[in-house]
Amino acid sequence: MTTKITSNRTEILAGVSSFLATMYIIVVNPSILGQAGMPFNAVLTATVILSFFCSLMMGLYAKNPIVVAPGMGMNAFFTFTAVKGMGISYQVALGAVFWAGVLFVILSAFNVRTYIVKAIPTQLRFAISAGIGLFISLIGFENAKFIIGNPATLVGIASFKDPIVITFLIGLFVTAVLIVRQTTGGIIIGIILTTLLAIPIGRWWGDASAVNFGNAQLVTWQGVFASPDFSLLFQLDLVNSLKVSLFPVIFAFVFTDMFDSISTFVGIAEAADLYDENGEPQNVKKSLMTDAVATLLAGILGTSPGTAYIESAVGIEQGGRRGLTAITAGLLFLPFMFLSPLLSIVPAIATAPALIIVGVFMMKPIAKINWAGLDDAVPAFLALVLIPFSYSITQGIIWGFLSWTIIKVAVGKSKEVSLALWIIDAFALIALFWGH
Repeated sequence: MTTKITSNRTEILAGVSSFLATMYIIVVNPSILGQAGMPFNAVLTATVILSFFCSLMMGLYAKNPIVVAPGMGMNAFFTFTAVKGMGISYQVALGAVFWAGVLFVILSAFNVRTYIVKAIPTQLRFAISAGIGLFISLIGFENAKFIIGNPATLVGIASFKDPIVITFLIGLFVTAVLIVRQTTGGIIIGIILTTLLAIPIGRWWGDASAVNFGNAQLVTWQGVFASPDFSLLFQLDLVNSLKVSLFPVIFAFVFTDMFDSISTFVGIAEAADLYDENGEPQNVKKSLMTDAVATLLAGILGTSPGTAYIESAVGIEQGGRRGLTAITAGLLFLPFMFLSPLLSIVPAIATAPALIIVGVFMMKPIAKINWAGLDDAVPAFLALVLIPFSYSITQGIIWGFLSWTIIKVAVGKSKEVSLALWIIDAFALIALFWGH
């Protein structure tokens, strides 16, 4: 291995940096899953416990400097595709997360992941990542009431006279500047600042009644400390989540999570030169097993699937190379389990800039798409745009797979369609016709 020897002090400081880069999920995840009808405080507790335990597992078991927490994109899929799109309860969706975790553990244990990953065209992986980035950004703009429904044009932009919109825009540009300047903890600083700027709304100017459940004030004080809320623990519905109609949901959880985690491991290994003697990312099998356990535990604890965070690269840039970096970050999550009243004051317009910035991060692979080769570009484009346009990650993935197969076969490049992809296409068609 090429892992460099680092001091414990360097690893701990790197862990603090990684935590500051990822801690926004403590607030953002409950705000997204809350739209699926899940209690904010309970999701916050589940988010913290999952991030704490699985980051420790990543450090102690996989010995990698990578933070694990509920994944952006997966929480959007959970809320807007599974619960709202399919009309299932969050308990059933949690059951689907659990079964996805079980399948992911089996695939990781028997190394089936390699065969499956090779079946998915690289171009589509790039497009799906970017498409999820667009989707997350759209959710951010919608949560801030910046993009609104318009009967004439389908969507439109809100009035710039609205105090909520003005506050959101200030928060967005401040957060963007902090990120561009590579300020450590830039996203969380942006969330805090936007929350502070939102305090006057409903008190000295504007009215938030239309967006805050009838409450004129956008920010309401509920205290600082509270006991953890474990009400979502074991709330998953294991029986109803195994219905055939939900197989596409389980499928999407497994494969989206798997591709996301593998791309994260590869990206971080490249940045930090963390390769083993075979040229694979360091301890990748154990890291994937940790990721799989994070998904399985998420269903039990009451949150969307956990995954490795690309923001861990922040700590790696600070010199983190060993598991102590992930252990440090994991321990820093724990105190926030007792701060749910304080964190619940954060309004949606304060987390919206974070969603948009994460969307920016996820757009990076778009530059790797072969736009010059239309047989690659058309399927990639369909996957890319249909995720936000259909408001469904599943639909984007399905049409990306199907269009890739149809076009490659039609132009005489059927060798680029593997047997495994044909099987995936069959499941995709079943999902389309079963769901409609």
